[in-house]
Amino acid sequence: MDILEKLGTLSSAEEFFDTLGVAYDPEVLRVARLHILKRMGEYLSGDSLAGLGEAETEAACRAHLQRAYADFTRSSPLKERVFKVLKDATGEKPSPRRPFVPLSSLTGQD
Repeated sequence: MDILEKLGTLSSAEEFFDTLGVAYDPEVLRVARLHILKRMGEYLSGDSLAGLGEAETEAACRAHLQRAYADFTRSSPLKERVFKVLKDATGEKPSPRRPFVPLSSLTGQD
């Protein structure tokens, strides 16, 4: 099983860090685990691993995980805005605005 297949079988952020041999602070991981893994995926998608040997592929994955982790040791998930819901909250992408409708108007109560 190559490293990419192995990474595909992992189910926790801690397993990614342990498998790739990347040190981490459990407190940082507790707060930003999904954000770190998403950012790592973004870095990987921008990097062509084609043609690399097993050792080079593993080294690239390790480097991307370290880089993603470093992003969140210097910043926060809210500031980094990896997920769409956080990006939309800043107005980066316009979302349709709907007028506020009080719940009481829907139930006929005032």
